[in-house]
Amino acid sequence: MLKKFLPNEHVKTIFDIHPALLKKKGINGIITDLDNTLVAWDVKDATPEVIQWFEQMKEQDIKVTIISNNKQERVKIFSEPLDTPFVFSARKPLSQAFKSAAKEMRLKKDEIVVIGDQLLTDVLGGNFAGFHTILVVPIVQTDGKITRINRKIERRILSYMNKKGKISWEE
Repeated sequence: MLKKFLPNEHVKTIFDIHPALLKKKGINGIITDLDNTLVAWDVKDATPEVIQWFEQMKEQDIKVTIISNNKQERVKIFSEPLDTPFVFSARKPLSQAFKSAAKEMRLKKDEIVVIGDQLLTDVLGGNFAGFHTILVVPIVQTDGKITRINRKIERRILSYMNKKGKISWEE
């Protein structure tokens, strides 16, 4: 059961995820978290670097959908200027939002990666739904109340997995 918490890959930021490498792996779609994955949880709009990353994906015909547990207003304000589809109040780690995003993209599971900063929502949900998962380091070390609780649990899981030799990166 604990292996469902493990991502397939781990990178520092979304900017370490390059469209050419995704294409080589047969990836044509990305389902990504918003808060602390694309921008800090308290930042309203995409940064110029994030905008450029989205443009690079679009140039390579890689579809991107944002899924977030946050409210519609938050996700809409961020996503609409990027002309990016989104799912709000996603109830991650439940797999319905992931499957819905894949269906909207008209892609198969093996053509999609899930990117996020949390084991308990993004990675677990992506793994349950059967996608390749990539964990990124959270952009900022501050979080909302519920996420702070999740982070404590995540640290325990990562510590255990590290001791068992199941992960090869630094926390």
